[in-house]
Amino acid sequence: MSYMLLIVEPTEQRSERGEVAGRDLYGQMVHFAEDLKARGKLLAVESLTSQKDAVRVQVRDGQPKLVDGPFAEAKEMIGGFFLLDCDTREEAVAIAQACPAAAWCTVEVRKLGPCFM
Repeated sequence: MSYMLLIVEPTEQRSERGEVAGRDLYGQMVHFAEDLKARGKLLAVESLTSQKDAVRVQVRDGQPKLVDGPFAEAKEMIGGFFLLDCDTREEAVAIAQACPAAAWCTVEVRKLGPCFM
């Protein structure tokens, strides 16, 4: 079964900790990903840049609407993800608990499946 770990972090956290500390934490995450890959659990992993550079797209009644970031109403952002191959939800949760990011943000565990469920 496939599970996604979403790294949910406060929007200002990156700028507050600075580049040096950020590079150290990023290194921890790279090492974590390498371990998951070696264990055959990692399907994909990516880090996302700040939402300051993001754009939101909506199409309503055939009309597109684009909203550029930053998004003042957002208190959290998705900072990245791990896509895992796990036998059970419990295994995915255990991996999330071992994720270094769980120490400075929230790691949300989601099972992949159709959107109507």
